[in-house]
Amino acid sequence: MTQRIDPEVLRVELRYYIDNASDTELEELYAFINPQTPRYEWWNDNVFVDELERRYADLKSSKDKGVSWEE
Repeated sequence: MTQRIDPEVLRVELRYYIDNASDTELEELYAFINPQTPRYEWWNDNVFVDELERRYADLKSSKDKGVSWEE
């Protein structure tokens, strides 16, 4: 059974996290907390998709050896 954390301890830790989070982390946290925030649609992010395609091509061509689940 999971032990409950004191709410005051959670507040302190969350304040620390928020105070030290990057802009991107803050946006992600806010989107998680506020479900009305539009979802990030990675498939419409051309920079991200291009990076995925580059990495896939590198793995397929053996330019990048990759890492197995065991490693």
